[in-house]
Amino acid sequence: MLIERITLYHLRMRLKAPFETSFGSIDTRDCILVEVTADGVDGYGECVADRDPGYCYETVGTAWHIMEDFLIPAILGENIKHPINYLDQVAGVRGHQLAKAGIEMALWDVQGKQQGKSLRQLLGGSKERVPVGVSIGIKKSPEKLLASVDDYLEKGYQRIKIKIKPGRDVKETQLIRKRYPNLALQVDANSAYTIESAGMLKPLDDLDLLLIEQPLAEDDLWDHSRLQAEFSTPICLDESIHSLRHARQAIEMKAGRVINIKPGRVGGLIQAVSIHDLCQESDIPVWCGGMLETGVGRASNLALASLPNFTLPGDISASERYYFEDVTNELFSLNSDSTITVPERPGLGVTINREALKRATLRNKTYTP
Repeated sequence: MLIERITLYHLRMRLKAPFETSFGSIDTRDCILVEVTADGVDGYGECVADRDPGYCYETVGTAWHIMEDFLIPAILGENIKHPINYLDQVAGVRGHQLAKAGIEMALWDVQGKQQGKSLRQLLGGSKERVPVGVSIGIKKSPEKLLASVDDYLEKGYQRIKIKIKPGRDVKETQLIRKRYPNLALQVDANSAYTIESAGMLKPLDDLDLLLIEQPLAEDDLWDHSRLQAEFSTPICLDESIHSLRHARQAIEMKAGRVINIKPGRVGGLIQAVSIHDLCQESDIPVWCGGMLETGVGRASNLALASLPNFTLPGDISASERYYFEDVTNELFSLNSDSTITVPERPGLGVTINREALKRATLRNKTYTP
């Protein structure tokens, strides 16, 4: 595919309700939509970096800089045979996985459209429907959290994840478990604890949770291995896994029993599939985490989660979950069995609502050879 043109769109989209984690609360979400034109075919990708460096060091600002000054010049006007060749050409850029993944996704979209194959087919996915759950942010009170859980269960979600932090953890999880003894339930700490303070989470072992996600530091493996030895509930690693190497090291040192694979965090779909394969060989279940994606990133996540070792429900909620208006014409709906259907049209299987894109765009810039 000859890369003829690349356009970046800085989007800011209003959330239906504030979303709070251990590192802050947001009521709008920023991201970068990437449009790549190759051989006359337009492909789209989503860089899931947000405005602030809460989840990781990358932001919309840093990602724009890295794409504009390094990643785009490396491929503009070049003939890229496969997305893996793109990764080879930008290998000199260390880190900045979210920026790399946004462009890589667009290249996959182009390739699928050129070959008449869906992203699911290109990745080797087997499932036509993907089990999904919902992630609930920290609420103002336990009562509001319970009401939110009630609401999502009524909507048909069969797995609930709640965000936790010190002071808003064990008691609220216990309340949910008391009301719903058989609910598929998990918690996500987003690195809110230390090896010294994480002992306060030990009562969670009595609640039959699916997992405890990323309780310790975002760059840690060793302390997670110490913590996992003390818990019967599986520890799930998220922020700590940035590459296939990190996944291998985590498995070898028994730092957790589950891995959350976010394509953006690991540098794109190629790395995500490699981590999936390693985990499958090692009998480590995986699931696909979410970053409040638009329909573009959501379509990509669904295709990835169709691979066989994604055995736990992903954070890939229906389109109506977060935004008043999405930027894709196609909207994803929850099926009655708490699944979402994987797109089957070529590429990502979604098209852009140009008017909605215009309303959400703060700035855009086109790059040509």
